[in-house]
Amino acid sequence: MLTLFQRDDCHLCDLALAVLAQARAPEFESVFIDEDAALEERYGARVPVLRDEARGVELDWPFDAGRLAAWLRAAD
Repeated sequence: MLTLFQRDDCHLCDLALAVLAQARAPEFESVFIDEDAALEERYGARVPVLRDEARGVELDWPFDAGRLAAWLRAAD
């Protein structure tokens, strides 16, 4: 399962969503960190961050469709 950590009104998060669509990424859950102190501490300066929960690995922004596709292929 993939999780995208993001913020409300985040331009970079919007760009990440566009890259995910362009790369035809599998379904993912969006988690907004704004109201969660623990997530804010962990991801505050890094969002957007895509996390593969099964592998326990994260892909920090910036990423493009090619880098995302390679990251996803590594899961196979």
